[in-house]
Amino acid sequence: MDWFPLLNSVRIAAISTIIIFFVGIFAAHYIAKAPRLVKGILDVFLTLPLVLPPTVVGYLALRILGPNRLVGAWVLDVFGFKLTMHWWSAIFVTAVVIFPLMYRTARGAFESFDTTLADSGRTLGKSNTWVFWRVQMPNCRQGILAGTVLAFARALGEYGATSMIAGYTPGKTATIATTVYQLWRIGDDALAFRWVIINMIISAVVLLAMTFLEKRNVKPGGF
Repeated sequence: MDWFPLLNSVRIAAISTIIIFFVGIFAAHYIAKAPRLVKGILDVFLTLPLVLPPTVVGYLALRILGPNRLVGAWVLDVFGFKLTMHWWSAIFVTAVVIFPLMYRTARGAFESFDTTLADSGRTLGKSNTWVFWRVQMPNCRQGILAGTVLAFARALGEYGATSMIAGYTPGKTATIATTVYQLWRIGDDALAFRWVIINMIISAVVLLAMTFLEKRNVKPGGF
């Protein structure tokens, strides 16, 4: 059994999750403090990938990153390589698809944060950076942890957008999702079902890990 689809799926999910972890926290932190009108407009724009079909996201990515499109053509002309049909091409669209999960959960955590704790740190002469990482982040860790785990689990099963921008090449761009589809097309139901079970097990382990970590973070008495 070729394990490349599993390794490729995990590395794409891991890299895209690391990217949106920092970008999502940054966006959530500042947008949570924005005026209501600005927040509403940015919310629609940043959450849109969550409700759009993944194939639409993939199509839009091809319109930008394709070898005959604006960004893709420039990269091909200057650096001599295409931004599509590589395993790492899937990272672009996967990050876009899972970003709203990280952003929405992190923003909810920041909005529920007691700002008097941050104000207390500043009165002690601490910088905003120190207050953010040493006071606000620890208090919001449950929401951020939930967003990170959900984003990783979603990235692991992404199919529509990744199949459009990275394609399916065994040993090069294949993921679990695209492998299941290709095996179903050729009638190899037994191997396809094996990959389905593997994907379900990994996703269940990830979600169980999130539940375990959340319980550890809950203080005695529920506070």
